[in-house]
Amino acid sequence: MFQTQQPVLKKFYYPVMPASMLAEGPRSVTMFGEPVVLWLDEAGRPSAAVDRCCHRTAKLSKGTVNRGSIVCPYHGWQFDGTGKCTYFPQSELENPPKVYKIKAYHCEERYGHVWVALDDPIADIPAFKRAGEPGFRQIEEFYHPIGCSALRLMENSFDNAHIAFVHHNTFGENTDPVPAEMNIVPFDGGFDMYAEIRVTNKLNNVVKVIDTEETETVRRTHSRWFMPFIRQTDITYPTGLVHSIVTCATPIDDESCMLTQFVFRNDTEADVPAEKVIAFDKAVVDEDMAVLESTEANVPLDLKLRMETHMHSDKPGILMREMLLDLLERYGEREVLPQFGTPQVYKIELKK
Repeated sequence: MFQTQQPVLKKFYYPVMPASMLAEGPRSVTMFGEPVVLWLDEAGRPSAAVDRCCHRTAKLSKGTVNRGSIVCPYHGWQFDGTGKCTYFPQSELENPPKVYKIKAYHCEERYGHVWVALDDPIADIPAFKRAGEPGFRQIEEFYHPIGCSALRLMENSFDNAHIAFVHHNTFGENTDPVPAEMNIVPFDGGFDMYAEIRVTNKLNNVVKVIDTEETETVRRTHSRWFMPFIRQTDITYPTGLVHSIVTCATPIDDESCMLTQFVFRNDTEADVPAEKVIAFDKAVVDEDMAVLESTEANVPLDLKLRMETHMHSDKPGILMREMLLDLLERYGEREVLPQFGTPQVYKIELKK
């Protein structure tokens, strides 16, 4: 599956930017290969539309905002959050023609981020565990592009077998490669996975974010996958510390995504500074990216094609693929796969 070539995936909300970034004026992002402009309306709510003026295709993100409408930098046409042209200075008409309209997108603000759906959404923005709970703080960790497909990142987040090898220098142990067992409970639109994972404290000895002096500890994890490309992993340590990671992958094109990650913790800045929490998780993400960015963009969903092989611990990733393939079929789509070219035929002439 190529992530930008399956239209149904546009029917989900994705985080596209920290909301605070819009205070500086209009911003541009790319989703599924489409340019999107973001701005704030008069009430301070985010709006989203195609980043092209319907007049001469100028980028609206290079313009300004006037009374909640985005102003094209080329000829001054103005558009509101519904895409309607509210004013164009070359005419005295109070109501510009209805054809003067740009494509607007569904846009919401939640958890301090702007969320956009390019098509009518079939699912709400996920409700994350720990959000708003007394005693928990939210730490913004990452917002930057990554060079892999969104499903590769999601599979990795539920893959207990990679810990021993990819994270040997931080919390894994490659002399103990047998992954922890898991219990998976599907629901409509995703699944829950439960596991108890014994890990080392190598990284914690360098960047101390867990209050322990032990060389090993046990993570009691509850991971939830929200179709298609969002996960939350709620980690509880024996000390009672909860480190609950939300990871979102917003497709930019077939080979890259925007990574958005934040974490909920039941401690305080005085206990562990946010800077240390971010450094801890960055070390882990960097290890993952070193491998994930070497993988192929195509993630085949149909297991019958046998384009990739699988093992027992791949159950979460296999379930993701099965559920996504079912989603495509319910919306009348076929999985888009690589088109392999016809082998070249060369004519060889032998000189006599």
